[in-house]
Amino acid sequence: MPPIGVTKHFNYLVLGGGSGGIASARRAAEFTNISVGLIEKTRLGGTCVNVGCVPKKIMFQAAHFCEEVKDMTDYGLNFEGPFKGFDWGNLKPKRDAYIQKLNGIYGSNLDKSKVELITGTGRIIGDRKVQVDGSIYSADHLLIAVGGYPIWPQIPGAENGITSDGFFELETLPKKTVVVGAGYIAVEMAGILNALGSEVHFLIRHDKVLRNFDEMLSNSVTEELEHSGITMVKNANVKAVKGSKPNLTIETEEGHLIDGVDCLLWAIGRAPATKDLGLDNSNIKMDKKGHVTVDEFQNTTSPNTYSVGDVAGKFLLTPVAIAAGRKLAHRLFDQGQEGLKLDYENIPTVVFSHPPIGTIGLTQAEAEAKFGNDQIKIYQSKFTALYHSMTDRKQMTNMKLVCAGPEEKVVGLHMIGRACDEMLQGFGVAIKMGATKKDFDSVVAIHPTSSEELVTMR
Repeated sequence: MPPIGVTKHFNYLVLGGGSGGIASARRAAEFTNISVGLIEKTRLGGTCVNVGCVPKKIMFQAAHFCEEVKDMTDYGLNFEGPFKGFDWGNLKPKRDAYIQKLNGIYGSNLDKSKVELITGTGRIIGDRKVQVDGSIYSADHLLIAVGGYPIWPQIPGAENGITSDGFFELETLPKKTVVVGAGYIAVEMAGILNALGSEVHFLIRHDKVLRNFDEMLSNSVTEELEHSGITMVKNANVKAVKGSKPNLTIETEEGHLIDGVDCLLWAIGRAPATKDLGLDNSNIKMDKKGHVTVDEFQNTTSPNTYSVGDVAGKFLLTPVAIAAGRKLAHRLFDQGQEGLKLDYENIPTVVFSHPPIGTIGLTQAEAEAKFGNDQIKIYQSKFTALYHSMTDRKQMTNMKLVCAGPEEKVVGLHMIGRACDEMLQGFGVAIKMGATKKDFDSVVAIHPTSSEELVTMR
């Protein structure tokens, strides 16, 4: 029987139906006699499925085709008529239908796993107690996995823009777009819109994008953005947004004016969705940005309460949330796995820029700070991929290995270029296993490929 005043009691209650929450709930339900409930107020799958990685990758693929169809004549392919451009109205309904299908699959999988789905807005009202509308649910163990949301700036007229969420609501391709931000979401959105045919102006606060990445990547992707035809406005801070859609004027503090804008996209960061979660009714602490504070085992400061994913503020990546959530379920309910936790070192990351980025491990600056300049050796290669040997359109490939110590252990691998997104996974395994430069050199190269550069650098 549930405690007095409680609608239902679970062994495990998950607050948030994104990738991390669902993965942890389903894994926990695999163990004998573990009752699991999951609370979600909107569509299942969270940011990644609905307004993130999945629909973004579909749009990236469309943008990729728009680039490559122009290359085809360089390879001798002739078309009866000219390339007529991209039809946004054709792709969007198909994309949306696919996302809706995924929502249904997530719901079906929860049902198959015997995880009880509770639809509504959850608010913590006490120690491992969550209220949803008029019902109260309690648990032996509570997982907070509510994710995050895009930040809006406090600037006059900012509401006339959209965030990355709004990007997926667009019904037509904007004619003239201003993207504000310098992180991976801004880079991806600017590249997609530009390749699909929008006139893109990219406003960044400093002189390059992705400043937290290895300097080679930051410099290279900034150069490629400019080379692609995007107008980069550097060292710019938006002061005000004037006019109304579809004729906005963007004014910067430095005196720049960009008018005739029909789409203003803010990509200035994300915040954890903890504001109305009811954490003040618990002993759960947060950091200054509102992320739930957790230790290496995903424990919060409240007993038997945990957090994974973007809301916890560590490596805001979907596969990280999934891995952390599953390992937590094993630690709690799988006998003999009490010490299981996610290793947050050497997590591979891809940015779907044009061309894409693949990166894992320490940047050169981080490695020098950790080991000392005299203990670091850098191997680097810059070249034009064979694909572009035939095309008028050119994109460079740039690769770097950061090696440490006399054994030259590979502590960082960074690359930008055609297919670098697909190359990284296998090299990620090698680096996770502690591969050295000698191990890389011992592998026979696959020719002709771009990836062979990583095992032939001198």
